[in-house]
Amino acid sequence: MEVNNKYIRFDWAVKRMLRDKANFAVLEGLITVLLNEKITISEILESEGNQENAQDKFNRVDIMAKNSKGEIIIVEVQLTRQLYYLQRMLYGVSKAITEHIQIGQKYDKVKKVYSINILYFDLGKGSDYLYHGKTSFVGIHTGDMLQVNTKEDKEIKLCIPEDVFPEYYIIRVNEFDDVAKSPLDEWLDYLKNNRIQEDTTVPGLHEASQRLLYMTMSDKERRAYDAHMDDIMVQNDVLDTAKTEGFAEGRAEGIAEGRAEGRAEGIAEGLTKGAMTEKVATIKRLKALGLDNATIATATDLTTNEVARLLESGSEP
Repeated sequence: MEVNNKYIRFDWAVKRMLRDKANFAVLEGLITVLLNEKITISEILESEGNQENAQDKFNRVDIMAKNSKGEIIIVEVQLTRQLYYLQRMLYGVSKAITEHIQIGQKYDKVKKVYSINILYFDLGKGSDYLYHGKTSFVGIHTGDMLQVNTKEDKEIKLCIPEDVFPEYYIIRVNEFDDVAKSPLDEWLDYLKNNRIQEDTTVPGLHEASQRLLYMTMSDKERRAYDAHMDDIMVQNDVLDTAKTEGFAEGRAEGIAEGRAEGRAEGIAEGLTKGAMTEKVATIKRLKALGLDNATIATATDLTTNEVARLLESGSEP
């Protein structure tokens, strides 16, 4: 049975609440289900990504934690559509590794990193809501897995590279089909729809149902949360509306011109103008929301100079 309560969205909770030691059980549960092993967080490691800033409602959320084996886990919740996200994942993992090894320490102090990326936007094409990647070295001719020497407990042992190199998980929240058949599905139902079953036994969700209730928030917290939800709705509406209107307007203009110069050329030009009209409209509306030019440039795949020129003239960069 589903509980008739309003739960706080995970992206808000992970930024504002789940770094509190009293609420570790929620995040531990998600990672336990995802990695299929018991995870106990010993501490939250502060990083540059956790710093508050004026635009934090649009920026990424980083939580870096150590599990019981001392391995580093990065959890990222990303709301804003972002190009080059794979490169951003790689940068985040590299930064985690270098930030948590002291200068002069031996390389055996490097910890394995798990990068868990919870995306509320369309990353690209794919039919699944969960993707997993890890590094292995396979013989080109023999197909065997390379094993390398390592020293543990004063003994030389063999290990495989995937025991050392980072692992990546990408959770595409919007691709979940809303049917909860497994513990991970129940987590996705919460991540996407804010639903938690009353009789759930899934690690972390029972704790979430007790601690992430909207009605237990203070008046100040509720106002901030409601404003956050409004920002998300406006942001998504701006992007979707700009895309629809810009494409339609540009295509219509192109077809009209194409009647004189050739239908094929007109449609092609219309599509190009539609893309530009869409981009200009998106830039202007994001600016109206208070975003700075650098953030807008990241969201629209332009340079900051091109964003500035478009805001001034509305012409093609």
